[in-house]
Amino acid sequence: MTMPDFPPLFTGTPADDPFEVACARADEGCDAGLITYDIGQTNLQAAIVFAPDVPLAEAMIMHPICGVGFQNALGALAPPEVAVHLEWAGGIRVNGASCGRLSVASATLDADSIPNWLVVGLHVNLWPETDDPGSTPDRTALFAEGCVGLDPAGLIAAWARHTLVSINTWSDKGAAAIHREWCGLVHGIDAPIEMQGKSGIFVGVDEHFGMLINDDETMHLIALTTILEPRPS
Repeated sequence: MTMPDFPPLFTGTPADDPFEVACARADEGCDAGLITYDIGQTNLQAAIVFAPDVPLAEAMIMHPICGVGFQNALGALAPPEVAVHLEWAGGIRVNGASCGRLSVASATLDADSIPNWLVVGLHVNLWPETDDPGSTPDRTALFAEGCVGLDPAGLIAAWARHTLVSINTWSDKGAAAIHREWCGLVHGIDAPIEMQGKSGIFVGVDEHFGMLINDDETMHLIALTTILEPRPS
């Protein structure tokens, strides 16, 4: 298996469950920039450890930053006809169908506290779940969308590189720059949505990427921290 060639500031290690292992290593005090990964026959998984120096509500920007990083990475490696979009809660869509997701966990659930660590995980389908992809038109895989020649290890490395570029953009230009790019990639904006018991039109996000849903009477705000995964035990 080809090993990912990670950029400076990142170190990689294989792991059977990258997200769980990354959270465990972060809890033990590993350095930020650790990337755990697993390339299977049908999917690839990876996770990045971050060490935020801002409160959790602000640190959650790493989730959309990693989404932008993945979109840019796949956009650079896939054929030009492959369209990649991001769902607010972490879903990844390729040519309109679900192809994977981003997940996120933190050392704390307190939005006002600075977390000791934050981990963003990536799961991407490489091959379709069944031999009859037509039976699951809402789900797809990279190799079914014209990406057969794509090197999964190269995609993980490119995700790290492009994520680093987005982090630098955030550091140099602020959250507004990430906000503009992410909003150009988000799936379902200006369309009806139901999320966490709220329904209406998904009209955008606030400065901390909280979802704004307008039901004609109330503008509901769903904080991005609500998508945090339980810390693996």
